[in-house]
Amino acid sequence: MLSRLTCGLTSFCARHAFPVLSLFIFLCLGAGWLSYEKLGITTETDKLFSDTLPWKHYNHEIERLFPGEKDTLVAIIKADTPEEGQATAHALTEQLKRDTTHFNAVSEPAANPFYTQHALLFLDKPQLQSLLDSIISAQPFLGTLSADPSLTGLFQSFSLLSMGIKSGQTIPESFNKTLGIFAQTLDEASRGKTAPLSWQNLLAGDLTAMGGDYYFVMTHPKRDFTSFEPSEAATKAMRAVLNTLPTVKAGRASALITGEAKLNDEEFSTVAEGMVWGLIISLALVTLWLILAVRSIRVIIPILMTLITGLILTTGFAALSVGTLNLISVAFAILFVGIAVDFAIQFGVRFRCQHGTQGEVLSPIEALAHTGAESGPQIFIASLATAAGFMAFTPTHFVGVAQLGLIAGIGMLIAFACTLTILPALLIIFRAHSSIENHGFRFLKPLDKGLRHYRFIVLGLFGIAGAVGLGLTSQLHFDSDPLHTKNPNTEGMRALRVLEANPLTTFYNAQLIVKDESTAAKQAQALSRLPSVHDVLWIGALVPEDQNEKLAMIEDAASLLLPSLMLPQTLPAPDAQAMRNAAIKTAGQLDEIAPDKLTPAMKQLKDALHRLGTSSDDQILAANRAMMQFLPTELQQLRTVLHPTVVTSETIPSDIRKEYVSPDGLYRLVIHPKGQMSEPATLHKFVNELKTVNPDIAGPALEITESARTITHAFTEAALCAIIVIAIILVVALRRLGDSLLVITPLILSSLLTVILITSVPEPLNYANIIALPLLLGVGVSFNIYFVMNWRAGLKYPLTSPTARAVIFSALTTGSAFGSLAASAHPGTASMGRLLLLSLGCTLLCTLLFIPALLPKRPQDER
Repeated sequence: MLSRLTCGLTSFCARHAFPVLSLFIFLCLGAGWLSYEKLGITTETDKLFSDTLPWKHYNHEIERLFPGEKDTLVAIIKADTPEEGQATAHALTEQLKRDTTHFNAVSEPAANPFYTQHALLFLDKPQLQSLLDSIISAQPFLGTLSADPSLTGLFQSFSLLSMGIKSGQTIPESFNKTLGIFAQTLDEASRGKTAPLSWQNLLAGDLTAMGGDYYFVMTHPKRDFTSFEPSEAATKAMRAVLNTLPTVKAGRASALITGEAKLNDEEFSTVAEGMVWGLIISLALVTLWLILAVRSIRVIIPILMTLITGLILTTGFAALSVGTLNLISVAFAILFVGIAVDFAIQFGVRFRCQHGTQGEVLSPIEALAHTGAESGPQIFIASLATAAGFMAFTPTHFVGVAQLGLIAGIGMLIAFACTLTILPALLIIFRAHSSIENHGFRFLKPLDKGLRHYRFIVLGLFGIAGAVGLGLTSQLHFDSDPLHTKNPNTEGMRALRVLEANPLTTFYNAQLIVKDESTAAKQAQALSRLPSVHDVLWIGALVPEDQNEKLAMIEDAASLLLPSLMLPQTLPAPDAQAMRNAAIKTAGQLDEIAPDKLTPAMKQLKDALHRLGTSSDDQILAANRAMMQFLPTELQQLRTVLHPTVVTSETIPSDIRKEYVSPDGLYRLVIHPKGQMSEPATLHKFVNELKTVNPDIAGPALEITESARTITHAFTEAALCAIIVIAIILVVALRRLGDSLLVITPLILSSLLTVILITSVPEPLNYANIIALPLLLGVGVSFNIYFVMNWRAGLKYPLTSPTARAVIFSALTTGSAFGSLAASAHPGTASMGRLLLLSLGCTLLCTLLFIPALLPKRPQDER
């Protein structure tokens, strides 16, 4: 019955070729219009999973209550000195705030006055005492420089130091390092190598590194959603401003741009580039294999036109059904080309091989009728089984693959319809004809006989391989980190690697929402004790400990320092000659000291002063700028930090408080991890430990681990559903349980062989390449159906048949499509292509070698 239907459909379309062509042209125009008007693409990995998942609910709740980190564009600045980093960040912030065309909001988190004023309170008491001692030891210098912030004032301080040495005093041990920095910087300046002196490093020493080496400017860009890269204009505007900043132009500072908005733009650019080139290469290689497969341009052009027609119609369906493609479903075009061409090749090769009972050439319409009756049912069953393999994912929570499953599944049915309708019409229009030649591989007949003769040995070898694959399934590794599927060489990803090195800035944090401050304090304390937790940041963590003792220590230091720092006015800036005279005077005073009383730093300082005393105006003015550029700012900050106040959770400014306390009184805790979180085992350990304290953890770390569980569950569920549905289709179509098992057994075996390759290469599974597994079911069942149905029809040597030729060239075309994916610059897309190639190779191996040995012997096989 099915043969009569497919024969009738093919014959009807062949006899009414031009009306059929007109109908498809109309359908393609409509599908093209729908695609242009309604089809979009999103690069957000957040869209790959259903919003009904509990962990998605937790994350969305945090984003709703604390939206400050969503859709950001962040500049990460590194400079040769802390002051230059701060100056660069501040200058960038001020200029971007004026650019309301590209940015909604711009902030410099570390520049908040609260952090500046209370910085000393956040140090441990031993650290605070060490820092205060260092500053107090430099008080004579600071007092003099506060009145005269120039080389003249600095040289006057050295004169006071020399007078103390001559009177028998010794240099304080805490001041030796500072003096060494002065000497080194002046020595270089006296030789024409000027570089700005860091007064922060001079006074704070190693404590400067506690805040990290990077400075941040955070923005919320205005995004243009009519563009494929919505934040591209804002990124270019930020980069343009950075390139104009003096520190960047001088090579003293550099910046990387990252953030969610930047990463999404980069993701699309690499994915789109790979997809476009992949589709072009795929079509080119498909054309080549078609030439070798059917050997007639009158057949090749209709096949290609049928393929393009099916792709346009499938794209139109995607526009209607999903509207917006995600990072996984965007691959449907290449997959359609790679798989749907199998149907057209099967039909084209069978058509070319049609001849009469006496070996005569049939008319095109007769040949098409025979082809429809012979191959139509096989292609129909193959398309149903392939569609089932894809559509089994549709009900899962893994929305990324569910979309692809729906589009590709319906696409297979569209491909079947096109193969039996427009392809026959086009073959008539292009005046294609059959050939009396047998287009099979006759040279494979000895292999065919060998496989049948030694079938038990072949089956035993494949059985052993299958057992090995089954044993290796426990070693399959799923990498759920979305960052591992991004191009690591993009600017945004390079910046993320910088952030990951610091626990306070790493992307892999976890977050928790609690109802009140008391609960927040208890949770923070419990979480902080976990071995994998570096720290817990919340509003309570911004209230320093031991404030009364620290305030007393700071007050004592301030009583010594502030009188010399709070001068009503400073002296006018000296000219070059005045600074030379001061250098000569101080050098002379040092000459009067016995050499054995001078430290190496003092000797280096004396030599530098002699050279500066004879330097040109430009050289000594440059030295003055280098030494004093950041001194006024540092003195002002010193005056500020010496006036802290008592901090309570109520006195924390509202712009900081809103990052940790929502308007309705919920408290946010940000948990930073220890260790290399890009290592899956470390990340899973971190999340599992957090769940022992509170199971309602959210944030990026949880999203990565939970997405792995969601994907694993989705694929387990979908694989079982696919096998059951495919089995039902086969039993109904073939009407024999044994014949159905002949199709399914090689399918399972090819999956196990793929496992061996995945673990041996290795090729870790990720959310991009795992689509290869349902695809393996679809492609494998198609190939297997062709062989089993030919065997049922009485075919004796399957490898010499036109079907084998079609299968091999179909595999080559499909492999070409997957190979183009493997060459993509996007790691996720490339891994998808590699895994698809591996699974296709295993499928072809089972189809060509295992099935001929598996097929039961019949009486005619012995003749």
